[in-house]
Amino acid sequence: MVGRAASAVDREVSTPHRVVVAPELAEPVGFAHAVVAAPGRTVYLGGQTAQGPDGAIRGSTILEQFDVAAGNVVAALKAAGGSPEHLVSLLVYVTDVPAYRSALRELGPLYRKHFGRHYPAIALFGVAELFDVEAKIELLGTAVVPT
Repeated sequence: MVGRAASAVDREVSTPHRVVVAPELAEPVGFAHAVVAAPGRTVYLGGQTAQGPDGAIRGSTILEQFDVAAGNVVAALKAAGGSPEHLVSLLVYVTDVPAYRSALRELGPLYRKHFGRHYPAIALFGVAELFDVEAKIELLGTAVVPT
């Protein structure tokens, strides 16, 4: 856009991995059909909820909890020497699939705030409960950090 600098939300993310789009499948929106990882160190991230530094779950909505959980994913990845563009897979576990579905429009900017416009292979799972009873969402990622 003219007259406006690109924000973090608008930035295109360059990844060392090859994102694959299968032409016989529906166009992927907000995820990749497949990701071929570049050579590097594989980082398996532990599941991240909206847990704050004190161990308490932050936020009461899917949106609030996604924002915290995504920040936790990025923090764990950074601690392992990686960054969001190194993610090759992200599993999303939610206790309320309809609530997640209805929040998609608002989730997009929160996703881009933490991960930019890099969309790894992503799957959504509806679960009855997460370890922390107050948790509504948990993110589990795998990254490959180039050597």
